[in-house]
Amino acid sequence: MVKQAERLLDKLRGLRQTDGDGQERLIPEALRRSGVRFAASEGRLEGVYYRAMRQLMECIKPTGGGDPILQEGGIYFGCWLESTGTINAELLSRFLPEVSEATYRSFAKHQRGDGLFPYKLTENGPAFRQIQLVTPLARSVWNHYALHGGSRGGDKAFLREMYDAMARYDGWLAANRDTRGTGCVEAFSAFDTGHDLSPRFWHAPDAPYQGDAARWDPDSPVLPFLAPDLTANVYCQRLYLARIAEELGESGDEWREKAGASLRNLFRACFDEKDHFFYDRDRHGRLVRIQSDILLRVMACEVGDRAFFDEMLERYLLNTRKFFAKYPFTSIAMDDPRFDPFSNYNSWAGPSNYLSLIRAPHAFEHHGRHVELTWAMQPILASFARAPRFAQTVSPWTGEAGFTEAYSPSILCLLDYVERLCGILPTPEGELWFTGLLPDARDHGEEPTGETAYGRTVDGIVYELVNTREASHVYRDERPWMTFPPGVRAITDRAGRLTGLLGMSARAVTGELAWDGRTVPFSVKGNERLAYADGSFERVLDIGLVYPTYE
Repeated sequence: MVKQAERLLDKLRGLRQTDGDGQERLIPEALRRSGVRFAASEGRLEGVYYRAMRQLMECIKPTGGGDPILQEGGIYFGCWLESTGTINAELLSRFLPEVSEATYRSFAKHQRGDGLFPYKLTENGPAFRQIQLVTPLARSVWNHYALHGGSRGGDKAFLREMYDAMARYDGWLAANRDTRGTGCVEAFSAFDTGHDLSPRFWHAPDAPYQGDAARWDPDSPVLPFLAPDLTANVYCQRLYLARIAEELGESGDEWREKAGASLRNLFRACFDEKDHFFYDRDRHGRLVRIQSDILLRVMACEVGDRAFFDEMLERYLLNTRKFFAKYPFTSIAMDDPRFDPFSNYNSWAGPSNYLSLIRAPHAFEHHGRHVELTWAMQPILASFARAPRFAQTVSPWTGEAGFTEAYSPSILCLLDYVERLCGILPTPEGELWFTGLLPDARDHGEEPTGETAYGRTVDGIVYELVNTREASHVYRDERPWMTFPPGVRAITDRAGRLTGLLGMSARAVTGELAWDGRTVPFSVKGNERLAYADGSFERVLDIGLVYPTYE
């Protein structure tokens, strides 16, 4: 190894030691148990990373006298189902699983007798005024269970508790949010989807009628909306309820039938073939033609196959006229005259929101679009390197931090993106990802990190990854274990057995992977997946790239 890589490894290992007397702890004690550490040879991102760790702990508090759970942070004093209780907790599960599980359980604990989940939990108790749904809770619950043992010894009591509660909630939605009999889930207000100030809900109330989640304003000229994001949520929720039912020894067939019905109703009522886009449909049967982050939400709910998603990428998500701003993804298409880029207030009328940024990876990776995802992660990491605080929004033009501070979705976005781009990531499918990329110097040529090192403990084994511009080196319990060229992701199982390789760059990478005393040659293109067996790599997937568009 070159001297720089050795220095980085020494620096990373030094972070495992207890901080000196009188020194603020760089890594909070609770997070030390994961073994997660990050070091950089230069730039400001390392300092921001450890500030994120410390501020994350400030977002974890007992709520209503129970166990400590994740809170939204910033000006938001509580835990919201659309975010903190789902996607935030899903990311947190890799770092603080006990807090993640307590957060999920808190919604089951406070479920109303008729099946309605609270949309938020605060010191004042559960609140039921609206539904506020985005990420399917069942997916988050399943991924937590699978990540921490699954069928190999996961907590089935937790799974049973959450399954029963989510089944009751599905019944409440079917009974109270399908007043038009379409099989879609209806939005009664802007807050039902968390779309504060979005043009999607101009001239509709912020909250359901008289604070009752089962009622819409009878005097509204447009409500209720048939909402594609809410309908997609229930579709995906039912798919994962089927998985959970089978894991608990029950049949998942009924849930899959219900999911199929939700999907058919979603396309029948909310999909426009010409635009290849999902829209609300108002009470008069008209499509509400506002192109918003509804699209990314629906895609994150596993709607459509790869070809369907690829067209969404080309026409919208990677289109610089639509959502692919310099700092993506905007909350309204940029070519809509109602687009408002200002990020200094709570707005879903244009600025890029960190909630969108942490929801995006599932949509991309579900269809094998790992390289394209890095094109969104890189500018966001560059903006983090100069961020004075962890905001809710980021300017799509400049990358400047926007509204509020100490916001747990942006804190978790940084931790997640570092791990996906240049770290060691355990997946619910039982894989470990060792990714050999570096944050790039795209903002004024300023290096956010230079070269990097990352550590994580998995099942008692300490892994360390050092990424230089020449090579990536992996250590297992402090012994050299694997080496590969930059621009790829090495994939193992949790026991450390090599299973595959993934191309992570727009360029093809040719070289050798050295592992466990053997050297294996390879050549891999972007998004191409190679499987390892019998001492060699074999191509199993080659889907190419979807490039950014401009028209």
